[in-house]
Amino acid sequence: MNITALEKIALSVRALSIDAIQKANSGHPGLPLGAAELGAILYGELLRHDPSDPAWADRDRFILSAGHGSMFLYSLLHLSGYKDISLDDIKNFRQIGSSAAGHPEYGMAGGIEATSGPLGQGLAMAVGFAVAQTMLAARFNTAQHKIVDHYTYALCGDGCLMEGVSAEASSFAGHHGLGKLIVYYDSNKITIDGSTDIAFTEDVAKRYEAYGWQVLRGSMYNFEEIARLTSQAKAETQKPSIIILSSIIGKGSPNKQNTADIHGAPLGPDEVAAARANLGIPGDFYIAPEAQDFFKAKQTEWKKIRADWQSLFEAWSKENPEKRKEWDEFHSGKAAPANLPAYNEGDKIATRTAGNKALQAITAVNRNLAGGSADLKGPNAVGLPSDAGTWTKENRAGRYIHFGIREFAMAAICNGIALHGGFRSFCSTFMVFSDYLRPALRLSALMKQPVVYVLTHDSIFVGEDGPTHQPIEHLASLRIMPGVHVLRPADAEETAEAWAMAMEYNQGPTALALSRQNLTVFPKADPEWKNTIRTGAYVVKQTEGEPDAVIIATGSEVGLALEAAAKAGGKKLRIVSMISRELFESQPAAIRDTIIPPGVRVIVCEAGVRSGWERWAKVEDILSIERFGESGPAAKAAEHLGMTSDALVKIIG
Repeated sequence: MNITALEKIALSVRALSIDAIQKANSGHPGLPLGAAELGAILYGELLRHDPSDPAWADRDRFILSAGHGSMFLYSLLHLSGYKDISLDDIKNFRQIGSSAAGHPEYGMAGGIEATSGPLGQGLAMAVGFAVAQTMLAARFNTAQHKIVDHYTYALCGDGCLMEGVSAEASSFAGHHGLGKLIVYYDSNKITIDGSTDIAFTEDVAKRYEAYGWQVLRGSMYNFEEIARLTSQAKAETQKPSIIILSSIIGKGSPNKQNTADIHGAPLGPDEVAAARANLGIPGDFYIAPEAQDFFKAKQTEWKKIRADWQSLFEAWSKENPEKRKEWDEFHSGKAAPANLPAYNEGDKIATRTAGNKALQAITAVNRNLAGGSADLKGPNAVGLPSDAGTWTKENRAGRYIHFGIREFAMAAICNGIALHGGFRSFCSTFMVFSDYLRPALRLSALMKQPVVYVLTHDSIFVGEDGPTHQPIEHLASLRIMPGVHVLRPADAEETAEAWAMAMEYNQGPTALALSRQNLTVFPKADPEWKNTIRTGAYVVKQTEGEPDAVIIATGSEVGLALEAAAKAGGKKLRIVSMISRELFESQPAAIRDTIIPPGVRVIVCEAGVRSGWERWAKVEDILSIERFGESGPAAKAAEHLGMTSDALVKIIG
């Protein structure tokens, strides 16, 4: 170990971080200054990676959970040779067009494994990376060739460990014995408001021991100790490890280190000068020549490590052609079309149940689809075929995951699984509890990860569970999130197509809104509805000539609209099932106008708040629910809340 070179790397991290943050007049210098030694040894000695091939399948993954300290990551990516983070990007830290964004953003540069910044989610996603690693290893490694053999590392801070999602995910990781997960904890005892003593005095070590982790302790500033502790973490194969490293926030800033002032604000010109003098930094954006020389030599070494793996991979491919074919399918990013279940008009089936039939068919031909629910396998109807197995310590090849009652961590873990590569992921809970996982869904959308969210019990027709479990505002809240593909199918046939649409969509997450109650399979006027539905809407009931009104409905309310139309006498009514409002609204006007003719009166029916439907209909022409629900049998609750076909008939007039 070249201690001198590692010290120069740490110095360069501090120099780049000080100057980038000062130039931007924005940022968080505390972590990169305080943890520079860990970064130096992590990128210089511990990580198995190759900057010339950031997507190398068997690389170690590193996730900066404490994403506010982004200059820590950008400095190390630049120094070690990742081309997407140039010195100009660092000089333009936090500016439009720079890949060195305020917080690490997935897709902006090789080496950024996940979008982090919302504290705790990086750690939870790291758990997902580690889960995916075990699944790939179990499926593809052989006695002769171990082609999946990497580690997942994360760096978290006090804030990450205060957030509840880290507790959920860490409990999950400990229970499932994720031995290739190693988390470094930057224990500097400072947050924005001051010392952690004001709000955070728990014994983190005992907490993690209780979770079932190996707990190790050391100093942030002892390279040999960090290396020894990391080796000790790797030696423990049955437990994840947390390495608690005592540190000084903002180390090297003589007047601000170890204070809250250094956490989230530039040093200021005077303190920049003082820090440079204290650390021996000769000028702006300084990179020590010894650091450059060290990484130049390392780049050759890393390329050889990757080339050796590539040779191993090719030998494995030659001996296991069927496994290689499956490997390529897993990593293609494309879903195989499934033989979806068929239904007859008049069949009565809940869309959650129909969703399970579709899921089983899709899982049978997409062997890389994995996921589960937050302890609601039966109610959510997301069981997988028996041959898919359950993922456990003893069966890493299983694909059904018992997440426990941990909605937030479940979604974040599914993000990690998707980001790792090789697997598609899904997760499930009651729609009303999408509130618990919403921050992770937002990151799914930001990172354009095709996680499928199966959200059942999608309306007041939940019934007796009452207002705490009856979604009212949730469809609207899901729809307003950019990049989320919200699909609310109206019967079993639509549900099968909705699952197919979710698997086809690889630019972001899909939320499937599915019913608890049985819905009748209805006839569909559009003979090409299976294609048209991919525009977001299609005509269910047609009429001769120009309609008196078009009724737009979603989900279970399509059936309600059909009932109302039958009661509405001589009215000429066209009924449209709008499975995805935002998808339909993104279509060219010519497509929209074919389904909903301009100038025709539009009536909307949906068992939730009307927010967003005002684009399509006058407020008085929207049958919605503008209050929380009521406990009682579903039909009586609907009548009490005015969500009936008779109420819709009154609007039709």
